[in-house]
Amino acid sequence: MSSFSERLRHIKLVRKILYPIIGVVTWPGLVIINKLQIRGTEHIAKLPRKNVLFVSNHQTYFADVITFLHIFCAVKWRKQNKLGIPYYLLNPFTNVYYVAAEETMRGSFISRLFTLGGALTVKRTWRSSGTEVRKGLDPSDTRKITRALDNNWVITFPQGTTTPFAPGRKGTAHIIKLCRPTVVPVVINGFWRAFNKKGLKFKKRGTLLTVTFKEPLQIDYDAPPEVILAQVMDAIEQSKSFMLKGAHHRKVTNDKTNPA
Repeated sequence: MSSFSERLRHIKLVRKILYPIIGVVTWPGLVIINKLQIRGTEHIAKLPRKNVLFVSNHQTYFADVITFLHIFCAVKWRKQNKLGIPYYLLNPFTNVYYVAAEETMRGSFISRLFTLGGALTVKRTWRSSGTEVRKGLDPSDTRKITRALDNNWVITFPQGTTTPFAPGRKGTAHIIKLCRPTVVPVVINGFWRAFNKKGLKFKKRGTLLTVTFKEPLQIDYDAPPEVILAQVMDAIEQSKSFMLKGAHHRKVTNDKTNPA
């Protein structure tokens, strides 16, 4: 990623221009072609303006994040648990970044465009086979996220893959211990059924898409990373206990290359 592109993604004016364009194009797919059901936005409205980390399960490369951005913009305009007519795009919420795999965001013109929408690109910690090659995040990647949290919200997907019930990455727990953010769990479903893996093409229309924001977690920041990660994975309903219940996901993919 060029230094020029790196600078552009941190200019809020760029996002104020980009979000309405992306929002207008994607809104019909969420509200008209499919049905979006949102819960828990009352928890978003009470959040501080900075040092908030959203942790979520993941089902597509881009549709998940785009939906979050729609919701945050709608909440800014005091909408509750709905999008409605997207006039909220006239003055979008831009105080947000999202964590994504560097290789994925270099993949196409569209992905590079989405990078300007606030992507914090990080290096993968695993090979395509799923083998762990290093523990935690690269120090430079950690700095990107901690600096973003200083004055913004950050969205991250602890599993780093769209594969349901994949183990979480310890990097998320290390960020939580280091920055002590307000941690908001999010549970999504239906996106894998409605969209292709990238989340840019429809696979099945008329699908119910659900996004549930839970109350911020009560975290012991001095606990070991393993304990914090287990708490996060349980909150986003991707722990082994939820897998045994058969909750949310029946579909298993082979994707190991999704944004982190």
